[in-house]
Amino acid sequence: MAISNNADFLYLYEAIQCNPNGDPDQENKPRMDYDTQTNLVTDVRVKRYIRDFLKQEGYDIFVDMEGDSKVKMDQRLGSILSKIWDQEEEMKNVINDEDLYKVYEKIKEKDAESTIKKLISKSANRDVNRAILSGLVRERYIDIRFFGSAFAVEGFNRAMTGPIQMNWGYSFNKVYLLDSDTISSIMNDDSSTFGKDYRVKYSLLGFHGSINKAASQTTGLTDADLELFRGAIWNSLSANPTRSKLNQYPKLYVEIVYNDGYYNGHFGDLRNYISAEPKDDIPDKEVRGLADLSLNFGLLTNLLELETGPDKPIKTVHIKRSADLQNRFSYENA
Repeated sequence: MAISNNADFLYLYEAIQCNPNGDPDQENKPRMDYDTQTNLVTDVRVKRYIRDFLKQEGYDIFVDMEGDSKVKMDQRLGSILSKIWDQEEEMKNVINDEDLYKVYEKIKEKDAESTIKKLISKSANRDVNRAILSGLVRERYIDIRFFGSAFAVEGFNRAMTGPIQMNWGYSFNKVYLLDSDTISSIMNDDSSTFGKDYRVKYSLLGFHGSINKAASQTTGLTDADLELFRGAIWNSLSANPTRSKLNQYPKLYVEIVYNDGYYNGHFGDLRNYISAEPKDDIPDKEVRGLADLSLNFGLLTNLLELETGPDKPIKTVHIKRSADLQNRFSYENA
Protein backbone atom coordinates (compact mmCIF):
# COMPACT_ATOMS: atom_id res chain seq x y z
CA MET A 1 0.00 0.00 0.00
CA ALA A 2 1.34 3.45 -0.94
CA ILE A 3 2.28 5.90 1.80
CA SER A 4 -0.52 7.98 3.32
CA ASN A 5 1.24 11.15 4.52
CA ASN A 6 3.37 13.89 3.00
CA ALA A 7 6.74 14.60 4.57
CA ASP A 8 9.75 16.92 4.29
CA PHE A 9 13.28 16.11 5.36
CA LEU A 10 16.59 17.75 6.21
CA TYR A 11 19.85 15.90 5.52
CA LEU A 12 23.33 17.01 6.62
CA TYR A 13 26.68 15.41 5.92
CA GLU A 14 30.31 16.46 6.11
CA ALA A 15 33.03 16.15 3.47
CA ILE A 16 36.65 16.17 4.63
CA GLN A 17 39.53 16.53 2.16
CA CYS A 18 37.58 14.91 -0.67
CA ASN A 19 35.60 15.87 -3.77
CA PRO A 20 31.88 15.63 -2.93
CA ASN A 21 30.70 16.33 -6.49
CA GLY A 22 33.05 17.09 -9.37
CA ASP A 23 32.05 19.63 -12.01
CA PRO A 24 32.96 18.24 -15.47
CA ASP A 25 32.95 21.79 -16.90
CA GLN A 26 35.59 22.90 -14.37
CA GLU A 27 38.34 20.22 -14.57
CA ASN A 28 36.22 18.09 -12.22
CA LYS A 29 36.81 20.54 -9.38
CA PRO A 30 34.27 20.38 -6.55
CA ARG A 31 31.14 22.31 -7.55
CA MET A 32 31.38 25.81 -6.12
CA ASP A 33 29.63 29.14 -6.03
CA TYR A 34 32.84 31.17 -5.82
CA ASP A 35 31.00 34.44 -5.19
CA THR A 36 30.03 33.14 -1.74
CA GLN A 37 32.61 30.31 -1.34
CA THR A 38 29.71 27.85 -1.12
CA ASN A 39 30.22 24.19 -1.97
CA LEU A 40 27.38 22.68 -4.05
CA VAL A 41 26.26 19.08 -4.55
CA THR A 42 23.53 18.00 -6.97
CA ASP A 43 20.59 15.85 -5.99
CA VAL A 44 21.67 13.45 -8.76
CA ARG A 45 24.95 12.80 -6.93
CA VAL A 46 23.14 11.87 -3.70
CA LYS A 47 20.69 9.64 -5.58
CA ARG A 48 23.67 7.88 -7.19
CA TYR A 49 25.12 7.16 -3.73
CA ILE A 50 21.79 5.65 -2.71
CA ARG A 51 21.43 3.58 -5.89
CA ASP A 52 24.97 2.21 -5.59
CA PHE A 53 24.39 1.30 -1.94
CA LEU A 54 21.13 -0.48 -2.68
CA LYS A 55 22.80 -2.41 -5.48
CA GLN A 56 25.57 -3.49 -3.07
CA GLU A 57 22.86 -4.66 -0.69
CA GLY A 58 21.32 -6.88 -3.37
CA TYR A 59 18.38 -4.74 -4.49
CA ASP A 60 17.46 -4.41 -8.17
CA ILE A 61 17.93 -0.90 -9.52
CA PHE A 62 16.86 0.31 -12.94
CA VAL A 63 19.09 3.37 -13.47
CA ASP A 64 22.44 1.59 -13.49
CA MET A 65 25.99 2.27 -14.59
CA GLU A 66 28.57 0.38 -16.64
CA GLY A 67 31.91 1.96 -15.82
CA ASP A 68 31.39 5.73 -16.02
CA SER A 69 28.44 5.51 -18.41
CA LYS A 70 24.74 5.15 -17.67
CA VAL A 71 23.18 2.04 -19.22
CA LYS A 72 20.83 3.09 -22.02
CA MET A 73 17.19 2.78 -21.04
CA ASP A 74 16.13 0.68 -24.03
CA GLN A 75 18.99 -1.75 -23.38
CA ARG A 76 18.07 -1.98 -19.70
CA LEU A 77 14.40 -2.58 -20.41
CA GLY A 78 15.19 -5.12 -23.12
CA SER A 79 17.54 -6.99 -20.78
CA ILE A 80 14.84 -7.20 -18.11
CA LEU A 81 12.12 -8.36 -20.49
CA SER A 82 14.39 -11.01 -22.02
CA LYS A 83 14.60 -12.69 -18.61
CA ILE A 84 10.89 -12.81 -17.82
CA TRP A 85 8.97 -12.66 -21.13
CA ASP A 86 8.06 -16.39 -21.02
CA GLN A 87 7.75 -16.74 -17.22
CA GLU A 88 3.98 -17.13 -16.89
CA GLU A 89 3.58 -16.52 -13.17
CA GLU A 90 6.03 -13.63 -13.08
CA MET A 91 4.45 -11.90 -16.08
CA LYS A 92 0.98 -12.38 -14.58
CA ASN A 93 2.23 -10.81 -11.37
CA VAL A 94 3.88 -7.93 -13.23
CA ILE A 95 0.91 -7.15 -15.49
CA ASN A 96 -1.51 -7.66 -12.58
CA ASP A 97 -4.59 -7.68 -14.83
CA GLU A 98 -6.13 -10.87 -16.21
CA ASP A 99 -7.54 -9.26 -19.36
CA LEU A 100 -4.29 -7.47 -20.19
CA TYR A 101 -2.32 -10.65 -19.60
CA LYS A 102 -4.51 -12.38 -22.22
CA VAL A 103 -3.64 -9.57 -24.64
CA TYR A 104 0.05 -10.06 -23.82
CA GLU A 105 -0.29 -13.78 -24.56
CA LYS A 106 -1.47 -12.89 -28.07
CA ILE A 107 1.43 -10.46 -28.51
CA LYS A 108 4.03 -12.96 -27.31
CA GLU A 109 6.15 -14.64 -29.99
CA LYS A 110 8.19 -17.86 -29.86
CA ASP A 111 11.39 -16.15 -28.74
CA ALA A 112 12.43 -13.23 -26.54
CA GLU A 113 13.87 -11.06 -29.32
CA SER A 114 10.70 -11.14 -31.43
CA THR A 115 8.47 -10.55 -28.40
CA ILE A 116 10.50 -7.57 -27.21
CA LYS A 117 10.61 -6.13 -30.74
CA LYS A 118 6.79 -6.13 -30.79
CA LEU A 119 6.61 -4.56 -27.34
CA ILE A 120 9.19 -1.87 -28.11
CA SER A 121 7.54 -0.54 -31.27
CA LYS A 122 5.23 2.25 -32.41
CA SER A 123 2.36 -0.20 -32.81
CA ALA A 124 2.74 -1.66 -29.32
CA ASN A 125 -0.33 -2.05 -27.10
CA ARG A 126 -0.06 0.95 -24.81
CA ASP A 127 -2.20 -0.52 -22.01
CA VAL A 128 -0.14 -3.73 -21.87
CA ASN A 129 3.14 -1.83 -21.88
CA ARG A 130 1.94 0.58 -19.21
CA ALA A 131 0.94 -2.38 -17.03
CA ILE A 132 4.32 -4.06 -17.59
CA LEU A 133 6.23 -0.88 -16.74
CA SER A 134 4.17 -0.18 -13.62
CA GLY A 135 4.52 -3.79 -12.52
CA LEU A 136 8.30 -3.83 -12.97
CA VAL A 137 8.60 -0.69 -10.87
CA ARG A 138 6.22 -2.03 -8.21
CA GLU A 139 7.79 -5.49 -7.97
CA ARG A 140 11.47 -4.93 -8.74
CA TYR A 141 12.94 -1.46 -9.00
CA ILE A 142 13.27 0.32 -5.70
CA ASP A 143 15.12 3.30 -7.21
CA ILE A 144 12.17 4.11 -9.49
CA ARG A 145 9.76 3.73 -6.56
CA PHE A 146 11.94 6.30 -4.75
CA PHE A 147 12.92 8.80 -7.44
CA GLY A 148 10.82 8.07 -10.52
CA SER A 149 12.14 8.34 -14.07
CA ALA A 150 11.22 9.45 -17.57
CA PHE A 151 11.02 6.35 -19.78
CA ALA A 152 11.92 7.45 -23.31
CA VAL A 153 11.66 4.05 -24.99
CA GLU A 154 9.50 3.38 -28.05
CA GLY A 155 6.26 1.81 -26.86
CA PHE A 156 7.05 2.58 -23.20
CA ASN A 157 7.12 6.39 -23.23
CA ARG A 158 6.03 7.48 -19.79
CA ALA A 159 7.14 9.91 -17.11
CA MET A 160 6.93 8.71 -13.51
CA THR A 161 7.40 11.51 -11.01
CA GLY A 162 9.27 10.16 -8.02
CA PRO A 163 7.71 10.75 -4.60
CA ILE A 164 11.14 11.41 -3.07
CA GLN A 165 12.84 14.57 -4.33
CA MET A 166 15.54 16.85 -2.98
CA ASN A 167 17.18 20.15 -3.81
CA TRP A 168 20.83 20.70 -4.59
CA GLY A 169 22.82 20.72 -1.38
CA TYR A 170 24.93 23.65 -0.24
CA SER A 171 27.55 24.13 2.46
CA PHE A 172 26.76 25.97 5.69
CA ASN A 173 30.38 27.08 6.03
CA LYS A 174 32.58 28.88 3.53
CA VAL A 175 34.57 26.27 1.64
CA TYR A 176 38.09 26.44 0.21
CA LEU A 177 39.87 23.98 -2.04
CA LEU A 178 43.02 21.93 -1.76
CA ASP A 179 44.77 21.07 -4.98
CA SER A 180 47.74 18.83 -5.64
CA ASP A 181 49.32 16.81 -8.41
CA THR A 182 48.51 13.12 -8.42
CA ILE A 183 49.53 10.19 -10.60
CA SER A 184 46.67 9.67 -13.04
CA SER A 185 48.16 6.81 -15.08
CA ILE A 186 51.22 4.58 -15.24
CA MET A 187 52.57 3.69 -18.68
CA ASN A 188 54.15 0.42 -19.81
CA ASP A 189 57.64 1.96 -19.73
CA ASP A 190 57.15 2.82 -16.03
CA SER A 191 56.70 6.52 -16.80
CA SER A 192 53.73 8.30 -15.24
CA THR A 193 51.36 11.08 -16.17
CA PHE A 194 50.14 13.55 -13.58
CA GLY A 195 46.80 15.26 -13.16
CA LYS A 196 45.29 17.75 -10.74
CA ASP A 197 43.49 16.42 -7.68
CA TYR A 198 41.04 18.99 -6.30
CA ARG A 199 39.37 18.54 -2.91
CA VAL A 200 37.49 20.61 -0.37
CA LYS A 201 39.24 21.27 2.92
CA TYR A 202 36.00 20.91 4.88
CA SER A 203 32.35 21.21 3.91
CA LEU A 204 29.21 20.78 6.01
CA LEU A 205 26.51 20.18 3.40
CA GLY A 206 22.75 20.42 3.81
CA PHE A 207 19.85 19.22 1.66
CA HIS A 208 16.10 19.79 1.83
CA GLY A 209 13.86 17.09 0.42
CA SER A 210 10.22 16.09 0.13
CA ILE A 211 8.21 12.86 0.17
CA ASN A 212 4.91 13.21 -1.67
CA LYS A 213 2.00 10.84 -1.07
CA ALA A 214 0.23 11.65 -4.37
CA ALA A 215 3.31 10.72 -6.40
CA SER A 216 3.66 7.50 -4.38
CA GLN A 217 0.40 6.31 -5.95
CA THR A 218 2.17 6.16 -9.32
CA THR A 219 5.39 4.40 -8.31
CA GLY A 220 3.92 2.35 -5.45
CA LEU A 221 6.24 3.67 -2.72
CA THR A 222 5.33 1.94 0.56
CA ASP A 223 6.09 2.57 4.23
CA ALA A 224 8.58 -0.32 4.08
CA ASP A 225 10.29 1.39 1.12
CA LEU A 226 10.50 4.61 3.12
CA GLU A 227 12.20 2.83 5.99
CA LEU A 228 14.70 1.45 3.48
CA PHE A 229 15.28 4.97 2.11
CA ARG A 230 16.03 6.33 5.59
CA GLY A 231 18.67 3.66 6.08
CA ALA A 232 20.10 4.09 2.58
CA ILE A 233 20.52 7.87 2.68
CA TRP A 234 22.31 7.49 6.02
CA ASN A 235 24.58 4.57 5.15
CA SER A 236 25.33 5.14 1.47
CA LEU A 237 27.93 7.89 1.91
CA SER A 238 30.54 5.94 3.82
CA ALA A 239 29.79 2.80 1.79
CA ASN A 240 31.26 4.48 -1.32
CA PRO A 241 34.90 3.30 -1.49
CA THR A 242 36.18 5.50 -4.33
CA ARG A 243 39.33 7.52 -3.70
CA SER A 244 37.77 10.94 -4.27
CA LYS A 245 34.69 10.24 -2.14
CA LEU A 246 36.27 8.84 1.04
CA ASN A 247 35.91 10.92 4.22
CA GLN A 248 32.22 11.77 3.89
CA TYR A 249 30.01 11.09 6.90
CA PRO A 250 26.30 11.60 7.65
CA LYS A 251 25.60 14.01 10.49
CA LEU A 252 21.83 14.52 10.71
CA TYR A 253 18.59 13.34 9.12
CA VAL A 254 15.32 14.91 10.28
CA GLU A 255 12.07 13.88 8.58
CA ILE A 256 8.83 15.61 9.54
CA VAL A 257 5.72 13.62 8.63
CA TYR A 258 2.63 15.80 8.21
CA ASN A 259 -0.87 15.19 9.47
CA ASP A 260 -3.67 14.90 6.91
CA GLY A 261 -4.41 18.18 5.16
CA TYR A 262 -0.81 19.43 5.18
CA TYR A 263 1.45 19.44 2.17
CA ASN A 264 5.12 19.51 1.23
CA GLY A 265 6.91 22.76 1.94
CA HIS A 266 4.56 23.83 4.73
CA PHE A 267 7.52 25.20 6.71
CA GLY A 268 9.65 26.10 3.69
CA ASP A 269 13.24 24.94 3.27
CA LEU A 270 14.24 23.22 6.51
CA ARG A 271 17.86 24.35 6.07
CA ASN A 272 16.69 27.83 7.03
CA TYR A 273 16.12 26.60 10.59
CA ILE A 274 19.80 25.91 11.33
CA SER A 275 23.00 27.94 11.04
CA ALA A 276 26.74 27.39 11.39
CA GLU A 277 29.57 29.80 12.17
CA PRO A 278 33.29 29.27 12.86
CA LYS A 279 34.04 28.98 16.58
CA ASP A 280 36.14 31.39 18.61
CA ASP A 281 37.06 33.66 15.72
CA ILE A 282 38.54 30.78 13.72
CA PRO A 283 39.06 32.16 10.18
CA ASP A 284 36.81 30.62 7.53
CA LYS A 285 39.85 29.29 5.68
CA GLU A 286 41.01 27.37 8.77
CA VAL A 287 37.81 25.40 9.40
CA ARG A 288 38.80 21.73 9.16
CA GLY A 289 36.04 19.85 10.97
CA LEU A 290 32.70 19.92 12.75
CA ALA A 291 34.45 20.81 16.01
CA ASP A 292 35.49 24.13 14.44
CA LEU A 293 31.87 25.16 13.85
CA SER A 294 29.27 26.53 16.23
CA LEU A 295 25.93 25.02 15.18
CA ASN A 296 22.61 26.60 16.10
CA PHE A 297 19.60 24.26 15.98
CA GLY A 298 17.37 26.54 18.07
CA LEU A 299 14.85 27.39 15.34
CA LEU A 300 14.57 23.76 14.27
CA THR A 301 14.09 22.53 17.83
CA ASN A 302 11.40 25.16 18.48
CA LEU A 303 9.62 24.22 15.26
CA LEU A 304 9.51 20.54 16.18
CA GLU A 305 8.43 21.20 19.76
CA LEU A 306 5.69 23.72 18.93
CA GLU A 307 4.24 22.23 15.73
CA THR A 308 3.99 18.50 16.56
CA GLY A 309 0.70 17.00 17.72
CA PRO A 310 -2.67 15.62 16.56
CA ASP A 311 -4.12 19.10 15.97
CA LYS A 312 -0.91 20.58 14.52
CA PRO A 313 0.90 20.23 11.18
CA ILE A 314 3.46 17.60 12.23
CA LYS A 315 2.30 14.07 12.98
CA THR A 316 5.66 12.54 13.86
CA VAL A 317 9.40 13.07 13.41
CA HIS A 318 12.09 10.58 12.35
CA ILE A 319 15.63 11.46 13.42
CA LYS A 320 19.08 10.01 12.80
CA ARG A 321 22.16 11.79 14.12
CA SER A 322 25.86 11.09 14.45
CA ALA A 323 27.47 10.52 17.84
CA ASP A 324 29.10 13.97 17.81
CA LEU A 325 25.70 15.65 17.38
CA GLN A 326 23.91 13.82 20.20
CA ASN A 327 24.46 16.71 22.62
CA ARG A 328 24.41 19.52 20.07
CA PHE A 329 20.96 18.57 18.71
CA SER A 330 19.13 16.94 21.60
CA TYR A 331 15.49 17.01 20.42
CA GLU A 332 13.63 13.78 21.13
CA ASN A 333 10.36 12.88 19.43
CA ALA A 334 7.61 12.62 22.05
